[in-house]
Amino acid sequence: MTDREGDRDHRFSDGQGFGDPYDDFDLDPPELDVDPSKIDPVDSRVVADMLDEHNVVKDDVDAGELLDVGLNYVQINRYEQATEAFERAARFADDERVEQEAWVNKGVAHAELEEYDEAIGAYREALSIDDSSEHAATAETNLAYALWEFGETAQALDHAERAVELDERFAEGWFNRAFFLAERGLAEEALHCIDNAIRLGLRNAKVLEEKATILEELGEYDEAEAIAEEANEMLERAERQLVEERREMQGQEAGTAGQPRGDVELDDPGREGERDREWQLE
Repeated sequence: MTDREGDRDHRFSDGQGFGDPYDDFDLDPPELDVDPSKIDPVDSRVVADMLDEHNVVKDDVDAGELLDVGLNYVQINRYEQATEAFERAARFADDERVEQEAWVNKGVAHAELEEYDEAIGAYREALSIDDSSEHAATAETNLAYALWEFGETAQALDHAERAVELDERFAEGWFNRAFFLAERGLAEEALHCIDNAIRLGLRNAKVLEEKATILEELGEYDEAEAIAEEANEMLERAERQLVEERREMQGQEAGTAGQPRGDVELDDPGREGERDREWQLE
């Protein structure tokens, strides 16, 4: 046998050793190499968000379906979940138009949560993709609304004017421009804008109430009173219709009580009437 006792005193090489961390053998993947102090410990989404691009093949994601998911969340007032769906849609979209739609809708969902700073950022992202596309007018008018709520009133009017420059038949854009002009005391210009909105088909109680206010500022009290009465009638009709719909729903629920339960197929709320993906705020 070979005597190996002498080997016990063997000294290993005093080389340079491995770096810290050793680039070729590290337990932590580089995508997790972040400052933990900048991560909210209660944010359960942070790891998933960081790994999305590494774990999900982009070709396997249908950004259009993600947009529909976000809109379905909006339909049921789940705006926080909607913002997440829209952001993922934007991240995985190959088509710039789809990406722009996603950013616009993300801004709307943030605005519904009164997160106007985030909404402004989303609208600006949309406009950075293309500031003259079919979705740009919607982004501009919604950006105007968010800026107004955020206290940036001067910028709000600029973007409202940009919206109607992009699309002269954009009724919501004309209404928003009328509102911002009226707030500045420019009642005559505001009246012209709101009349444009009405001519383009935007005639509801909110629009008529705003027109009545503008007419009062101009001293047209008789016409203002007539418009205000029409707005009140619209509101009363809407309230009656809502009550009737609730009674019908209650009657249907009572009629199905006690019946054996079977499989129920739920309609997709995002498909009803082929709703547009963009939600325009006024």
